[in-house]
Amino acid sequence: MTEPLFRDDAYLKSCDATVVAVTDKGGVVLDRTVFYPNGGGQPGDSGTMRWADNPPVSIATTVKGATPDEIVHVPAEGSTLPAVGTAVTIELDWDRRHAHMRMHTCLHLLSAVLSHPVTGGQVGAEKSRLDFDIPEATLDKEEIAATLNDLIARDAPVGMRWITDDELAAQPDLVRTMSVKPPTGAGHVRLIEVDGMDLQPCGGTHVARTGEIGRVEVRKIEKKGRQNRRVSIQFAS
Repeated sequence: MTEPLFRDDAYLKSCDATVVAVTDKGGVVLDRTVFYPNGGGQPGDSGTMRWADNPPVSIATTVKGATPDEIVHVPAEGSTLPAVGTAVTIELDWDRRHAHMRMHTCLHLLSAVLSHPVTGGQVGAEKSRLDFDIPEATLDKEEIAATLNDLIARDAPVGMRWITDDELAAQPDLVRTMSVKPPTGAGHVRLIEVDGMDLQPCGGTHVARTGEIGRVEVRKIEKKGRQNRRVSIQFAS
């Protein structure tokens, strides 16, 4: 099991940890991490790993392991790997992670602005998107951007809380995504709440207040099927 420190504090940039396994593909499993693994539309974190007097090793990405509680740090190809039991220090590429946090929180606001089922999405450091199940509809880029930026400017707090699997089953409207369902079976599910604006299950990393997102623009709106509309956003220049 890898303790996911990012789940309780997304602002941790580094931590000390111990190597508990090295996978047959050369991934490093630690007993704890601040690195978010690829999932839910959010890319896995990158950064560095250091130990003893060895040169720092670049972590290209982070992925989920063979079990739900295992997180695998994937070093750059050809890297020297630490042995099981080695004490290491890992540090995030913070600028990239923080951009993901800002974008992911903004996508929650976008799903509040367009209250339709979400059919897909992707978080990026520079641009992101959500796909919506919207029957023949005309969406206005400028209107959506103006509403989004109004919600961002309110600087509302963003927090988390947990509910049980049974509580989630009793409130199916909390789940906005059609293609990806929140993981259940552990007995509890994590909710992300943007005060007064949005509440939904999510395992990703987020900023503490909406004002931290900064102004955004709607890049384009595309038709991706009879009822599928893709709305792409980016940080305002």
